[in-house]
Amino acid sequence: MDVRLQVLHAATKLFAAHGFDGTSLQDIAAAVGIRKPSLLYHYPSKEALRLAVLDNVLERWNDVLPRLLMVAAGGEPPFAAVMDELVAFFTADPDRARLLVREILDRPADMRQRVTTHVTPWVNAIADYIRRGQQRGDIHTQVDPEAYVLQVVNMVVSGVATATSLAGALLPESSGPTERHTRELQRIARFSLFRAPDARDSRIIGDSGAAERTAIQPSGAAERTAIQPSGAAERTARQPSSADGERASEGS
Repeated sequence: MDVRLQVLHAATKLFAAHGFDGTSLQDIAAAVGIRKPSLLYHYPSKEALRLAVLDNVLERWNDVLPRLLMVAAGGEPPFAAVMDELVAFFTADPDRARLLVREILDRPADMRQRVTTHVTPWVNAIADYIRRGQQRGDIHTQVDPEAYVLQVVNMVVSGVATATSLAGALLPESSGPTERHTRELQRIARFSLFRAPDARDSRIIGDSGAAERTAIQPSGAAERTAIQPSGAAERTARQPSSADGERASEGS
């Protein structure tokens, strides 16, 4: 690997771990094993190196993006393939997720422009897929397509960025905490999107429920009607018996 790429990789790791402001050019040069003037030969300033690091991450995203767009626009169901690509992109190198989280928090205006350029085409494709699923009845009608994609991206990026600390602390090491964490991310994303197979047509369920309630109501009314005459008959049967007893007593 040439020196320029070594500097790029070292800067990515250090920026992800300590932030741009918490990392010096000397730190990066020391990590590569070169002198600071040699680093500046390849990257004339720290800001130029920061931009190169971000461009490198987003260029790799652009390598994945065409596959995501093809899957989203192609045969059904693409959900698993899209989630696999998204999760794999960040789990392959968690520093990508950590770097993006730091940059989004530290430089929101700059990252907003970059996200608009690099991520919006994918968001639009997935949102269109969700709308098609809603029309078919496969996907919850309450889902806001663009907001859902935003939440999933946020969940994956922040989840991968913090997995080492949180999953490592809360899930036993022997159980494979990272794998458990990513599987649960995918499960949450799927079950919050797709409807159960037997609940795809709310109109049918609503009619069925109404019919069931209608069937139950007359039955209860009939039961109350049946009980009422029985009680009245019982009282009627008892009343003459008492009167007869009184007349018998007077006669004696």
